[in-house]
Amino acid sequence: MTATIQWYPGHMAKAMRRLAEDLRIVDVVIEAVDARVPGAGANPALERLAARKPRLLVLTRDDLADPLQTEAWLERYRAAGRIALAVHAKERGGAARLKAALAALPAQHRTARAIVVGIPNAGKSTLINALVGKNVARTEDRAGVTRAPQWFRVTETLELIDTAGILVPKIDTPEAQWKLAMIGAVPRARFDAEDVVTRFAAWARERGFDAVPDLETYAQSRGFVRRGNLVDMHNAAWAYMKDYNEGRFGRLTLEAPE
Repeated sequence: MTATIQWYPGHMAKAMRRLAEDLRIVDVVIEAVDARVPGAGANPALERLAARKPRLLVLTRDDLADPLQTEAWLERYRAAGRIALAVHAKERGGAARLKAALAALPAQHRTARAIVVGIPNAGKSTLINALVGKNVARTEDRAGVTRAPQWFRVTETLELIDTAGILVPKIDTPEAQWKLAMIGAVPRARFDAEDVVTRFAAWARERGFDAVPDLETYAQSRGFVRRGNLVDMHNAAWAYMKDYNEGRFGRLTLEAPE
């Protein structure tokens, strides 16, 4: 990825303005952050926009992240006074833990209103479906699916609003760029999949993750070969990213707490 990804189209700027408006009418903020990228996957704008609201930070896709790293991140949040938990929302018991954490937060009104926020593909809709108890929010493993805000009733005393995923206008470092692309937070048209996978494989090799293949080895083993015995690296890269996001290379967290 030779150039800095800058993804802030019109609908993203509109979503940020709408988020600021929605935050005025809610009591609680639930921030969904992919457990594999707790640093790059957080939206720093919330520190300013939601500073006075009770906030629950939920590390999503806990089943895909390194459990030791996840616990280290949770300890860091707790030391900073943050209320945080990690969940695999589709697992039995995940919804109950979420509801218990929400119930422990202070609410100013008899009927609490909560907003679910996060960057694209952070697992917001999956959290809502787990809390509501049925598939009411659309989920898909790619950025930019949720568009218009939607309200959902969880209990007699709790409503949730789902919002569009909002990415920061500029992803500052090459490391954050490929990590966010790897987990599906950036639209496909905005990055080179081969470059992202190459960077990921190099990162894994440096840390001794032997189960993670390089792109060429993966492509050949999966039969991505064109006529003339040429390796189809382009399509192999997209398949590689899909396999990573399905946990086929193991539970890998891409960032450690500082």
